[in-house]
Amino acid sequence: MKTNMKDLNVKRIISEQKALSALIVIAIFMLILKPSFFSGFNILTILKSASVLMIIGFGEALVIISGGVDLSVGGIMCLSGVVIIRLMDTMPMPAALLLAVGSGALVGFINGFLSVHQKTEPFVITLGMGLALTGICLQLSGGRPIYASKASFGAFGNSSLLGVPTLIWCMLAVMAIMYYLIRYTQFGRSCYAIGGDYEIAVYSGINALKIQWSAYVISGILAALGGVLLSSRLNSGSATYGGPTALYVCCCVVLGGTSFSGGTGGMIRTAIGILLFSTLDNALPMFSAFSANVYLQQLIKGALVVIVVGIEYYSKKLKRERV
Repeated sequence: MKTNMKDLNVKRIISEQKALSALIVIAIFMLILKPSFFSGFNILTILKSASVLMIIGFGEALVIISGGVDLSVGGIMCLSGVVIIRLMDTMPMPAALLLAVGSGALVGFINGFLSVHQKTEPFVITLGMGLALTGICLQLSGGRPIYASKASFGAFGNSSLLGVPTLIWCMLAVMAIMYYLIRYTQFGRSCYAIGGDYEIAVYSGINALKIQWSAYVISGILAALGGVLLSSRLNSGSATYGGPTALYVCCCVVLGGTSFSGGTGGMIRTAIGILLFSTLDNALPMFSAFSANVYLQQLIKGALVVIVVGIEYYSKKLKRERV
């Protein structure tokens, strides 16, 4: 009986965590063909490259869980990176950091006002906001990368603590805070309720307007923090860093199991979705067939998203039909 229960638990985990299953399959595949993939240095490299996107993804997941979407995170990331580099020459670093992160909070507040308070379409509003922020970054940077004048700024993003890159520690701290927020607070439970059924959540006494609005502000803050950390790692800021970041992060969040319809998902799932993409980015170039063909790598990652998400929604459809 115990064996059967364990088998059921394993089957349930595999059926519910398809991104994790795909990650495990890739790990087994690499263990057989490329054992060097599992060197300590390479694992830390994967986590470091994924850290900024994870921080941004945690905020995006919060918005999606509460029934919205934020496609301005790429623009916010660029803006905060350019802002802190421009300001650090005229004020102390902590003040520049506060204003850079504050710029993300302001954009999140505006997104929330337009999408939640004015009940406009968040997909269109946040996409337009992201494009506008990219234009602002181009104006501030003169259309070219700008470099930090203080060595300490770049040193932070490339430093380590106890042998682990500082960016990973920052990501773990943000993940712990967001996990606690979404799982163990009334705010987090309200986000799930609103995303699951807005009308029922309102009738049950939840201040949906305030909760959803706050989710956009938190998303803006985390996107700005991610932009600051990315600029610190690269020791520069540029309007080109954002690029397809918003769509990339949204794909990873959904890939991890957070539904675009809202009401389901979480921070651990988001981390797994982003880690899956970062693992592929690191693993594919190890093979000669892919190392010289960036287009083929893009094809494989895109196909993986379609397959995993397609299986996820097909499984949900089968469950509904059984009921």
